[in-house]
Amino acid sequence: MRASATAASLLATAFILAACKVTAPLPTGDPVKPAPSDATADAQRQGAGADDNLNAVLWVQRSAEYQANAISIFRAAADHLDAALAEPEWDALVPAEREQAAPARGLAPAVIMDIDETVLDNSPYQARLVANGLEYDEVTWDQWVAEKKARPVPGVLEFAKAAESRGVTLLYLSNRAVHLKDATLANLRAAGLPVKDDSVFLGLGTHVDGCEQHGSEKLCRRRLAGREYRVLMQFGDQLGDFVEITANTPGSRADLLAEYDDWFGERWWMLANPTYGSWEPAVFNNAWGESRDVRRTMKRDALRPEI
Repeated sequence: MRASATAASLLATAFILAACKVTAPLPTGDPVKPAPSDATADAQRQGAGADDNLNAVLWVQRSAEYQANAISIFRAAADHLDAALAEPEWDALVPAEREQAAPARGLAPAVIMDIDETVLDNSPYQARLVANGLEYDEVTWDQWVAEKKARPVPGVLEFAKAAESRGVTLLYLSNRAVHLKDATLANLRAAGLPVKDDSVFLGLGTHVDGCEQHGSEKLCRRRLAGREYRVLMQFGDQLGDFVEITANTPGSRADLLAEYDDWFGERWWMLANPTYGSWEPAVFNNAWGESRDVRRTMKRDALRPEI
Protein backbone atom coordinates (compact mmCIF):
# COMPACT_ATOMS: atom_id res chain seq x y z
CA MET A 1 0.00 0.00 0.00
CA ARG A 2 2.84 2.40 0.82
CA ALA A 3 4.55 1.83 -2.54
CA SER A 4 1.29 2.39 -4.42
CA ALA A 5 0.56 5.60 -2.51
CA THR A 6 4.03 6.91 -3.20
CA ALA A 7 3.73 6.20 -6.92
CA ALA A 8 0.36 7.93 -7.07
CA SER A 9 1.78 10.94 -5.28
CA LEU A 10 4.69 11.20 -7.74
CA LEU A 11 2.37 10.92 -10.71
CA ALA A 12 0.14 13.72 -9.41
CA THR A 13 3.13 15.97 -8.87
CA ALA A 14 4.29 15.39 -12.44
CA PHE A 15 0.88 16.45 -13.80
CA ILE A 16 0.92 19.63 -11.71
CA LEU A 17 4.43 20.60 -12.91
CA ALA A 18 3.49 19.96 -16.52
CA ALA A 19 0.47 22.18 -16.17
CA CYS A 20 2.55 24.98 -14.68
CA LYS A 21 5.38 24.84 -17.33
CA VAL A 22 5.82 28.11 -19.19
CA THR A 23 6.09 27.59 -22.97
CA ALA A 24 8.33 30.05 -24.85
CA PRO A 25 6.48 31.96 -27.56
CA LEU A 26 7.21 31.10 -31.16
CA PRO A 27 9.56 33.58 -32.88
CA THR A 28 7.74 36.15 -34.96
CA GLY A 29 10.74 37.76 -36.74
CA ASP A 30 13.50 36.45 -39.04
CA PRO A 31 15.43 33.43 -37.78
CA VAL A 32 18.69 34.23 -36.06
CA LYS A 33 21.57 34.07 -38.56
CA PRO A 34 24.82 32.36 -37.58
CA ALA A 35 27.70 34.67 -36.82
CA PRO A 36 29.78 35.34 -39.97
CA SER A 37 33.25 33.90 -40.30
CA ASP A 38 36.21 36.24 -39.92
CA ALA A 39 36.71 36.29 -43.71
CA THR A 40 33.05 37.07 -44.36
CA ALA A 41 33.02 39.77 -41.72
CA ASP A 42 36.10 41.37 -43.28
CA ALA A 43 34.48 41.32 -46.70
CA GLN A 44 31.30 42.87 -45.33
CA ARG A 45 33.24 45.64 -43.64
CA GLN A 46 35.10 46.37 -46.87
CA GLY A 47 31.93 46.29 -48.92
CA ALA A 48 33.47 43.67 -51.21
CA GLY A 49 31.14 41.89 -53.57
CA ALA A 50 31.69 39.31 -56.27
CA ASP A 51 34.80 40.07 -58.30
CA ASP A 52 35.20 39.10 -61.95
CA ASN A 53 38.89 38.37 -61.39
CA LEU A 54 38.65 36.07 -58.37
CA ASN A 55 38.88 32.72 -60.16
CA ALA A 56 41.46 33.98 -62.64
CA VAL A 57 43.85 35.17 -59.91
CA LEU A 58 43.26 32.03 -57.86
CA TRP A 59 44.09 29.90 -60.90
CA VAL A 60 47.39 31.68 -61.40
CA GLN A 61 48.34 31.54 -57.73
CA ARG A 62 47.01 28.19 -56.60
CA SER A 63 46.64 25.77 -59.50
CA ALA A 64 49.17 23.20 -60.61
CA GLU A 65 47.64 23.59 -64.07
CA TYR A 66 48.88 27.18 -64.44
CA GLN A 67 52.40 26.16 -63.48
CA ALA A 68 52.33 23.18 -65.83
CA ASN A 69 51.11 25.37 -68.68
CA ALA A 70 53.91 27.94 -68.25
CA ILE A 71 56.58 25.26 -67.85
CA SER A 72 55.34 23.53 -71.01
CA ILE A 73 55.63 26.74 -73.05
CA PHE A 74 59.18 27.56 -71.96
CA ARG A 75 60.37 23.96 -72.23
CA ALA A 76 59.03 23.63 -75.77
CA ALA A 77 60.60 26.97 -76.73
CA ALA A 78 63.99 25.87 -75.40
CA ASP A 79 63.80 22.81 -77.64
CA HIS A 80 63.50 25.15 -80.67
CA LEU A 81 66.47 27.37 -79.83
CA ASP A 82 69.13 25.40 -81.69
CA ALA A 83 67.07 25.18 -84.87
CA ALA A 84 66.39 28.93 -84.78
CA LEU A 85 70.09 29.70 -84.26
CA ALA A 86 71.14 27.39 -87.07
CA GLU A 87 68.88 29.07 -89.67
CA PRO A 88 70.46 32.42 -90.73
CA GLU A 89 67.19 33.78 -92.14
CA TRP A 90 65.12 32.86 -89.08
CA ASP A 91 63.32 35.95 -87.80
CA ALA A 92 60.49 36.38 -85.29
CA LEU A 93 59.67 39.93 -86.43
CA VAL A 94 56.91 40.24 -89.03
CA PRO A 95 58.31 41.50 -92.37
CA ALA A 96 56.70 44.94 -91.96
CA GLU A 97 58.63 45.45 -88.71
CA ARG A 98 62.02 44.37 -90.06
CA GLU A 99 63.60 47.51 -91.49
CA GLN A 100 65.38 47.12 -94.83
CA ALA A 101 68.49 48.80 -93.44
CA ALA A 102 68.85 46.11 -90.78
CA PRO A 103 68.38 42.64 -92.32
CA ALA A 104 68.30 39.84 -89.77
CA ARG A 105 71.18 37.86 -91.26
CA GLY A 106 74.44 38.49 -89.46
CA LEU A 107 72.97 40.28 -86.45
CA ALA A 108 73.50 39.06 -82.89
CA PRO A 109 70.72 36.69 -81.73
CA ALA A 110 68.13 37.78 -79.17
CA VAL A 111 64.70 36.90 -77.88
CA ILE A 112 62.08 39.52 -77.07
CA MET A 113 60.27 38.94 -73.81
CA ASP A 114 57.34 40.84 -72.39
CA ILE A 115 57.74 41.23 -68.64
CA ASP A 116 54.43 41.19 -66.80
CA GLU A 117 52.80 37.76 -66.62
CA THR A 118 55.39 36.52 -69.12
CA VAL A 119 58.61 36.82 -67.12
CA LEU A 120 57.46 38.22 -63.78
CA ASP A 121 54.37 37.06 -61.89
CA ASN A 122 52.37 40.02 -60.56
CA SER A 123 49.50 37.96 -59.17
CA PRO A 124 50.04 39.35 -55.62
CA TYR A 125 49.16 42.79 -56.98
CA GLN A 126 46.06 41.37 -58.68
CA ALA A 127 45.14 39.57 -55.46
CA ARG A 128 45.29 42.85 -53.55
CA LEU A 129 42.90 44.44 -56.03
CA VAL A 130 40.45 41.55 -55.64
CA ALA A 131 40.71 41.54 -51.84
CA ASN A 132 40.02 45.27 -51.64
CA GLY A 133 37.43 45.55 -54.41
CA LEU A 134 39.70 47.80 -56.49
CA GLU A 135 40.78 48.07 -60.11
CA TYR A 136 44.18 48.78 -61.62
CA ASP A 137 45.52 52.30 -61.33
CA GLU A 138 48.96 53.76 -61.93
CA VAL A 139 49.59 54.76 -58.30
CA THR A 140 49.07 51.29 -56.80
CA TRP A 141 50.89 49.70 -59.74
CA ASP A 142 53.96 51.91 -59.31
CA GLN A 143 53.95 51.10 -55.60
CA TRP A 144 53.91 47.38 -56.37
CA VAL A 145 56.77 47.69 -58.89
CA ALA A 146 58.78 49.65 -56.31
CA GLU A 147 58.56 46.67 -53.94
CA LYS A 148 60.61 44.61 -56.45
CA LYS A 149 59.04 41.40 -55.16
CA ALA A 150 57.54 39.85 -58.29
CA ARG A 151 58.67 36.26 -58.73
CA PRO A 152 59.64 34.59 -62.01
CA VAL A 153 56.91 32.88 -64.00
CA PRO A 154 57.33 29.07 -63.75
CA GLY A 155 59.77 27.75 -66.33
CA VAL A 156 61.25 31.07 -67.43
CA LEU A 157 64.53 30.72 -65.53
CA GLU A 158 65.32 27.42 -67.20
CA PHE A 159 64.63 28.91 -70.63
CA ALA A 160 66.67 32.01 -69.85
CA LYS A 161 69.66 29.91 -68.83
CA ALA A 162 69.39 27.85 -72.01
CA ALA A 163 69.28 31.01 -74.14
CA GLU A 164 72.12 32.72 -72.28
CA SER A 165 74.35 29.65 -72.58
CA ARG A 166 73.95 29.90 -76.37
CA GLY A 167 74.90 33.57 -76.50
CA VAL A 168 71.32 34.78 -76.95
CA THR A 169 70.46 38.17 -75.40
CA LEU A 170 67.15 38.59 -73.57
CA LEU A 171 65.41 41.87 -74.44
CA TYR A 172 62.66 42.95 -72.05
CA LEU A 173 60.10 44.81 -74.16
CA SER A 174 57.48 45.96 -71.69
CA ASN A 175 54.70 48.47 -71.21
CA ARG A 176 56.16 49.28 -67.83
CA ALA A 177 56.97 52.98 -68.14
CA VAL A 178 60.59 54.06 -68.47
CA HIS A 179 60.54 55.71 -65.03
CA LEU A 180 60.16 52.19 -63.59
CA LYS A 181 63.33 50.94 -65.29
CA ASP A 182 65.61 50.81 -62.25
CA ALA A 183 63.10 49.01 -60.04
CA THR A 184 62.24 46.62 -62.85
CA LEU A 185 65.83 45.71 -63.66
CA ALA A 186 66.53 45.20 -59.95
CA ASN A 187 63.51 42.88 -59.71
CA LEU A 188 64.61 40.93 -62.80
CA ARG A 189 68.09 40.45 -61.39
CA ALA A 190 66.74 39.46 -57.97
CA ALA A 191 64.50 36.89 -59.65
CA GLY A 192 67.55 35.32 -61.29
CA LEU A 193 66.96 36.54 -64.85
CA PRO A 194 69.91 37.63 -67.01
CA VAL A 195 70.22 41.38 -67.61
CA LYS A 196 73.06 42.20 -70.01
CA ASP A 197 72.87 45.93 -69.36
CA ASP A 198 70.32 48.72 -69.01
CA SER A 199 69.75 48.80 -72.79
CA VAL A 200 67.83 45.52 -72.70
CA PHE A 201 64.88 47.27 -71.01
CA LEU A 202 62.60 48.69 -73.70
CA GLY A 203 59.85 50.27 -71.64
CA LEU A 204 56.89 52.42 -72.56
CA GLY A 205 58.26 55.84 -73.49
CA THR A 206 61.49 54.57 -75.05
CA HIS A 207 62.44 56.98 -77.84
CA VAL A 208 62.83 55.38 -81.26
CA ASP A 209 64.24 57.58 -84.04
CA GLY A 210 62.10 57.61 -87.15
CA CYS A 211 59.12 55.84 -85.60
CA GLU A 212 56.02 57.42 -84.08
CA GLN A 213 54.63 55.51 -81.13
CA HIS A 214 50.88 55.23 -80.69
CA GLY A 215 49.71 54.62 -77.13
CA SER A 216 51.04 51.39 -75.67
CA GLU A 217 51.66 49.69 -79.04
CA LYS A 218 55.07 47.99 -79.17
CA LEU A 219 55.68 48.35 -82.90
CA CYS A 220 58.42 51.00 -82.62
CA ARG A 221 60.29 49.17 -79.89
CA ARG A 222 60.22 45.92 -81.85
CA ARG A 223 61.71 47.82 -84.79
CA LEU A 224 64.38 49.20 -82.47
CA ALA A 225 65.24 45.69 -81.32
CA GLY A 226 65.46 44.59 -84.95
CA ARG A 227 68.06 47.23 -85.73
CA GLU A 228 70.61 45.50 -83.51
CA TYR A 229 69.44 41.91 -83.21
CA ARG A 230 68.17 38.94 -85.12
CA VAL A 231 65.07 38.12 -83.11
CA LEU A 232 64.77 34.37 -82.75
CA MET A 233 61.59 34.32 -80.68
CA GLN A 234 59.05 36.52 -78.98
CA PHE A 235 57.26 35.76 -75.72
CA GLY A 236 54.14 37.44 -74.40
CA ASP A 237 50.74 37.05 -72.82
CA GLN A 238 48.81 39.30 -75.21
CA LEU A 239 48.47 39.41 -78.97
CA GLY A 240 49.91 42.93 -79.05
CA ASP A 241 53.18 41.59 -77.65
CA PHE A 242 53.87 40.03 -81.06
CA VAL A 243 52.26 42.16 -83.73
CA GLU A 244 50.61 45.56 -84.10
CA ILE A 245 46.87 45.62 -83.38
CA THR A 246 45.36 48.41 -85.45
CA ALA A 247 41.77 47.81 -84.29
CA ASN A 248 41.17 46.16 -80.92
CA THR A 249 37.99 44.32 -81.86
CA PRO A 250 37.23 40.59 -81.62
CA GLY A 251 37.08 40.35 -85.42
CA SER A 252 40.39 42.12 -86.01
CA ARG A 253 42.11 40.03 -83.36
CA ALA A 254 40.73 36.82 -84.89
CA ASP A 255 42.06 37.90 -88.31
CA LEU A 256 45.55 38.48 -86.88
CA LEU A 257 45.54 35.08 -85.22
CA ALA A 258 44.52 33.45 -88.50
CA GLU A 259 47.22 35.33 -90.42
CA TYR A 260 50.03 34.34 -88.04
CA ASP A 261 48.68 31.02 -86.83
CA ASP A 262 51.79 29.07 -87.87
CA TRP A 263 54.13 31.46 -86.03
CA PHE A 264 52.85 30.32 -82.65
CA GLY A 265 54.77 27.42 -81.17
CA GLU A 266 57.83 28.16 -83.34
CA ARG A 267 58.66 31.86 -83.35
CA TRP A 268 55.99 33.20 -81.00
CA TRP A 269 55.20 31.77 -77.58
CA MET A 270 52.04 32.80 -75.76
CA LEU A 271 51.72 32.55 -71.97
CA ALA A 272 48.26 32.15 -70.44
CA ASN A 273 46.95 35.23 -68.61
CA PRO A 274 43.25 35.21 -67.67
CA THR A 275 43.56 38.12 -65.23
CA TYR A 276 43.80 41.07 -67.64
CA GLY A 277 44.77 42.02 -71.18
CA SER A 278 43.63 43.71 -74.37
CA TRP A 279 41.26 40.81 -75.01
CA GLU A 280 39.01 42.11 -72.22
CA PRO A 281 38.24 45.64 -73.52
CA ALA A 282 37.82 44.19 -77.00
CA VAL A 283 34.58 42.58 -75.83
CA PHE A 284 33.17 45.79 -74.31
CA ASN A 285 34.15 48.08 -77.19
CA ASN A 286 37.18 49.46 -75.30
CA ALA A 287 34.74 51.56 -73.24
CA TRP A 288 36.92 52.08 -70.18
CA GLY A 289 34.97 55.25 -69.46
CA GLU A 290 31.91 53.21 -68.54
CA SER A 291 31.32 52.17 -64.94
CA ARG A 292 32.48 48.80 -63.72
CA ASP A 293 28.88 47.54 -63.59
CA VAL A 294 28.20 48.60 -67.17
CA ARG A 295 31.39 46.94 -68.38
CA ARG A 296 30.46 43.78 -66.50
CA THR A 297 27.05 43.75 -68.19
CA MET A 298 28.68 44.14 -71.60
CA LYS A 299 31.02 41.24 -70.85
CA ARG A 300 28.11 39.05 -69.81
CA ASP A 301 26.34 39.97 -73.04
CA ALA A 302 29.42 38.81 -74.95
CA LEU A 303 29.11 35.28 -73.52
CA ARG A 304 28.06 32.52 -75.91
CA PRO A 305 25.66 30.19 -74.11
CA GLU A 306 24.54 28.68 -77.38
CA ILE A 307 26.69 26.43 -79.53
